[in-house]
Amino acid sequence: MCGIALIISGIRIDLSSTLVDATSPPPKSHQRLEFSVDDLKAALRRRGPDSLGSKKLLLHSNNPTSIDDRQIFSVIEDRSSSLNGKAELLFIGATLQLRGLYPIFQPFLDSSRNALVYNGEIFDGIHVGSHGNDGEVLMHTLAQCCSCKSHNGCEEKGRSSVVDVLSSIKGPWALIYWQDSSKTLWFGRDALGRRSLLVHWPTEDDARFLLSSVSPPSSLEQNLDPEVENGISKLNFWEELPCGVYSLSMDVSELDRCFVGELRKHEWTNAMLMELIKWERIFVEPTTENCGFSHCETHLGEHNIHSACSDIISESGPIPASVPCSMSVQRVLNALRKSVMQRSSLHTIFQLYVVGDKRKLLQWQCSSLGD
Repeated sequence: MCGIALIISGIRIDLSSTLVDATSPPPKSHQRLEFSVDDLKAALRRRGPDSLGSKKLLLHSNNPTSIDDRQIFSVIEDRSSSLNGKAELLFIGATLQLRGLYPIFQPFLDSSRNALVYNGEIFDGIHVGSHGNDGEVLMHTLAQCCSCKSHNGCEEKGRSSVVDVLSSIKGPWALIYWQDSSKTLWFGRDALGRRSLLVHWPTEDDARFLLSSVSPPSSLEQNLDPEVENGISKLNFWEELPCGVYSLSMDVSELDRCFVGELRKHEWTNAMLMELIKWERIFVEPTTENCGFSHCETHLGEHNIHSACSDIISESGPIPASVPCSMSVQRVLNALRKSVMQRSSLHTIFQLYVVGDKRKLLQWQCSSLGD
């Protein structure tokens, strides 16, 4: 797995259009927890020991986006009031590399000033060659997406939207992506929540917007007893981001020329994914009568059972209730076998090793197993 994070300063964010409880009372001043970028990097480094990097994007109301390559070690402060007409987006990425012929470093940047930090694995939906790296391929794919605000506009132009691409990924993921052409920040987690992503929503006392795979120990509340005021419990500094795809569209206010952001949650565009999310599991207690091969053997004969099961497995759609349970089991096993093959396929990756005072690269075959 990898560790990713983002710190935004200088943007007023409107949370009213999302499911976020924007009416909760802001934390008291003594709950404001300051921690350094080094603290956050140290926490992320435990998840990504191969490489660690950070990039700061500077947004100017009258100028293009610029990239600050200086090292950042200062305390993470709320600078929203001192960044009139400017905004800062600090991306941090720690990588545990499971795929790729050469070492990769996060955050990913391209010539169009797009930026990506990614924690995940792509097994299907987007083609990743045996020598390719998931993050690099995803960065290239996202760069081809349209920058229009509406999904319908993308279809008219014959290009995919960011939501289309993320909905097509088969595998666990969490990411933060900056699309410079639309001045939009995209972030989220896969529909099953298989990768962590924490969020600190802006409040009146602390206007920063933070995302991180993990929280530094210094940012955790020491008092475990919830204090209740007006019948509402105080929120911790961090909370888990609900699964889904979110966008934060940046614009400049005509009143004070400061940056404002509109937060929005998007629906998945993959019909099968939507069906999986809405699927209600029904408890069924198996019995020996309906899970044996006797029903299948009686009607088909023992020598034809495997052929019949293969035919059912190859068909799409749900299995009728009249089909014996043994055939359903075979279909599940077939899907499980395919899934394991994809997760354990061989990929050529690198490994750093030291000979004397020189660091060299060793290429080797590795089974890319997830956590």
